[in-house]
Amino acid sequence: MKVTEIEAVSKSRAKVYIDDKFAFVLYKGELRSFQIREGEEVSEEDYRNILEEVLPKRAKRRAMNLLKSREYTVRQLRDKLRDGGYPEKSIEQALDYVAGFHYTDDLRYAAAFIRNHEGNRSRRRIEQDLLGRGIDRSVLEQAWAAWEEEGGSQDEDAMIRELLEKKGFDQDTADQKERQRMYGFLMRRGFSAELVRRAVLSGRSCCWD
Repeated sequence: MKVTEIEAVSKSRAKVYIDDKFAFVLYKGELRSFQIREGEEVSEEDYRNILEEVLPKRAKRRAMNLLKSREYTVRQLRDKLRDGGYPEKSIEQALDYVAGFHYTDDLRYAAAFIRNHEGNRSRRRIEQDLLGRGIDRSVLEQAWAAWEEEGGSQDEDAMIRELLEKKGFDQDTADQKERQRMYGFLMRRGFSAELVRRAVLSGRSCCWD
């Protein structure tokens, strides 16, 4: 196996290509340790050691470090590791490792997200956000069920009223430009077009009855 290219990706890391195919990302100290040089051969033993020992351990450490600062869904964490150039096998090993300590839990993530945004985002917007973060539809349904069992509920009319009040919107004095701006603002939060239209575009609003 011949190292055909070493491409710097930062001051400390480089992509290594073997036989013209991307193989992995190594730190410069690792390049020196394994004597990885462009145009030279890499031994089967070193190649196996990098893939089976060095990268899985580093992927686990990277995953743990990421989770120290915030919670990630499984897909978000997988994407972060992919961005770091880790091979798929190392990524799956890292994900299994952190899951074993319950550091990743998509149901917990979804339930917490719902509780955090139940008062300022519509159900549709919350679902869009969670699906976009890689939450499976079945997990999302479980999270909603748990939220409802805890007494969770939403009144979208009241939510619209509160959001407009925070924005200083006055139904009686707002001009057309302001109504259009508030219309877009509420639509981006996933409220139905009918509720939003009645709240900001017409001369009356269901939300103030």
